[in-house]
Amino acid sequence: MVAARAGATGYSETSVGFAERIRQEPAFAAFWLLRAGFVILPIWMGADKFFNSLTDWPDYLAPWIVRLVPFSAQTTMDIVGVVEIVAGIAIAVKPRYAAYVVAIWLAGIIVNLLTLSGHDDVALRDVGLMVAALALAQLARTYDPPFGHTTSAGRA
Repeated sequence: MVAARAGATGYSETSVGFAERIRQEPAFAAFWLLRAGFVILPIWMGADKFFNSLTDWPDYLAPWIVRLVPFSAQTTMDIVGVVEIVAGIAIAVKPRYAAYVVAIWLAGIIVNLLTLSGHDDVALRDVGLMVAALALAQLARTYDPPFGHTTSAGRA
């Protein structure tokens, strides 16, 4: 087994396989755990915006937003669902950049929830998700090379 070593670019260069890296490198494991979570959950929640099976999503829109948009609350949530699905796909493709977009999206959701009476607990949960998205962005600086750069081991 070859030990991991950091190259000049900061990306880990190793001949250790993916599963072994997950076991040996806590930061690499955290990167993949957060990445998987921010792919699966936004796609799942985004799809549910069309079906309202988990909750009645339009109830989570602040009245000022409903007044601001030119269509129904459900149509607004359908658009939100599409954005969330795209965000999940973007995290799968390029978490280095998409994690910041997700963090900004979550900040918008937090503002919406804080202006909607009775949902402060959900807003607090979303603050935690926003912090996790920012942590993913930081980890992605090591494990997801910038556009135009390639590395065999650091690339996830």
